[in-house]
Amino acid sequence: MGLVGQWEAIQSGLPEGWADASLRLTLADEGDSERAAALLGPANPGRRGKAISFSATRTGWPSPALVARLLALLDREPIQGELELVASTTEETRAPAAAAAEPPTLVAAWKGELAVLPDDWSDLYAEVELDSSDYLDRGALLMAPLNPSRYGDQAGFRFRAARRYGYGASSEMAQRCLARLDEEGVRGTVRVLWALSDTRPVQTQGPVWYTGGKSV
Repeated sequence: MGLVGQWEAIQSGLPEGWADASLRLTLADEGDSERAAALLGPANPGRRGKAISFSATRTGWPSPALVARLLALLDREPIQGELELVASTTEETRAPAAAAAEPPTLVAAWKGELAVLPDDWSDLYAEVELDSSDYLDRGALLMAPLNPSRYGDQAGFRFRAARRYGYGASSEMAQRCLARLDEEGVRGTVRVLWALSDTRPVQTQGPVWYTGGKSV
């Protein structure tokens, strides 16, 4: 069974209302440990020999979905191993300190989103959802190099990025703008909505997406 399948089996056995799951991945080949730890980077793993420890948080970071996406990268290599549940907590038993843990920064979330994209991604459309509408004016200024656009009634912005060429800011510029938000205490979440791989625009600025009947 692949690592994603093992994770799904572990989730099915967790109690209803589970909050955190501590996991340990024991690799079949210790030579894969460095690569595996790198792929699991967004989950902040700890490594000792061929054992890699990390966790999943049902309503926080790293989410079960992110853990599944990271494990899928290992399956794709393929990197083999045994994933086991070390411990778990429920909302009732979770320590107060864990409940009050700070959410990831926008930069950390951005790196996590990029980490699970294919190596040949070329264009993406991303969204920054702010925790408060009070951040909108300042956020628009700090994100100006990304040409951010509002969407619906949500307190946030969307922008395009391109890895090599074409329409959109570079991933490095996007990270710098998100760092500026972090530095000023602007809180929120960032997610990649759509991504394309290995596009090769000819006499155009790149692909066009349509949302709400409008091109973006």
